[in-house]
Amino acid sequence: MPTERDGVRRITEAQALSAMANPFRARMMDALKVDGPSTASGLAQRTGQAVGSASHHLKVLAEAGLVQEAPELARDRRERWWRLVDPGTRWSRADFADDTAAVTAAYAAEALALQRQFERTQEWNANAASVPEWDAAAFATQNWMRLTPDELDELSREIVDVLVRWSRREVPDDGQEREPVFVFARGFPAQP
Repeated sequence: MPTERDGVRRITEAQALSAMANPFRARMMDALKVDGPSTASGLAQRTGQAVGSASHHLKVLAEAGLVQEAPELARDRRERWWRLVDPGTRWSRADFADDTAAVTAAYAAEALALQRQFERTQEWNANAASVPEWDAAAFATQNWMRLTPDELDELSREIVDVLVRWSRREVPDDGQEREPVFVFARGFPAQP
């Protein structure tokens, strides 16, 4: 399980990709990232599934090395808390060129992530006017550039570093309420 800079894990196992390619498991990982460690019942409530289903999905994520138990948070022996193993993940289909099942899992995980990004964007657009202070602060950007693969890799690292720095900063205790904010970026060769 290679870990890149700042604890972002580079996924190199098909099992982890397959685990992440499930919508409920992806939502559970997001909930753990946003809200921190949780029990299966807390995750079930947060993601709208039955507790037994949440427990099953946590077992799959644990077997894939994506979540782990947090026994120090349990109040008694029956209570089981879970946390993410790594604060972030990334993968490249190129790492799986010789494994057809892994490439398929990588495509499925990426397709699910893209679908969820699109759905979140649609939901935001439909509701943005109801929160004008957030509507004024929200942003979208797109840019066309001419880059080599190495330059695109450098750009992606710079963008990810900025996002990681902001996501891991110590939140000021200034009395202001902070909401979870979803930021995503993509860069790839394309034609207008």
